[in-house]
Amino acid sequence: MQVWPPAGFRVTLGGMPLALPRNDVRQYEELADEWWRPGGPFEMLGWIARARAALVPPAQRSGAVLVDLGCGGGLLAPHVAGFGYRHVGIDLVAMSLHHAREHGVAPIVADVAAVPLTDGCADVVCAGEIMEHVASPSTVAREACRVLRPGGTLVVDTINATALARLIVVTLGERVPKGAPKGIHDPNLFVPPRVLLEECRRHGVRLRVRGVRPAMLRWLRWMLTGRGEVPIVPTFSAAVLYQAWGVKEA
Repeated sequence: MQVWPPAGFRVTLGGMPLALPRNDVRQYEELADEWWRPGGPFEMLGWIARARAALVPPAQRSGAVLVDLGCGGGLLAPHVAGFGYRHVGIDLVAMSLHHAREHGVAPIVADVAAVPLTDGCADVVCAGEIMEHVASPSTVAREACRVLRPGGTLVVDTINATALARLIVVTLGERVPKGAPKGIHDPNLFVPPRVLLEECRRHGVRLRVRGVRPAMLRWLRWMLTGRGEVPIVPTFSAAVLYQAWGVKEA
């Protein structure tokens, strides 16, 4: 299926496409119907969501809540569906949240830098592939820690602020077939792990960090055939994509 307008563009009243700035939220409005399409531009985000879910513990109490910051179309939902949480999704794009609702997510249209939830209401907070899209990841990390209850788990994955990440994610990743939509990332917003480590430590969450990457043989097969899910596996380097997770002090 061909997408029009193409990612990174917006049609004007005169019918001519104009380039949007990098990381413009309107790209997600234009791509909202692509969240769950096999072979679509968000397929890799689904693989990362599965890896994120592997760090989420099953609910330990009745009525437990998982808050999903920047939930998009709800790609995390099927991977935590049996864990016993009420899954609450926070996102700015109402059209994406429509799809998230269809997959069991309770949607809230809001900015992840100002979450409209009470302190300590969440047993788990996930912030998947959102920190590299915000102006102040420290603010979002602070909000994540604020809504997390003592003993709750925070899980983050994002892109490191390195030259290698810029090369792989932007220079190459936006040019290869099945890569990221052009302009979807602004490499100036990529996040060094120390930013999250320091902010979360101030708020009682000590994070562990590890690098992750697609399993290479499965990824190459997917690139050639478009078939099969590609596992996201730990790797020795956090220079490109990394996970961070920890438990809030009681």
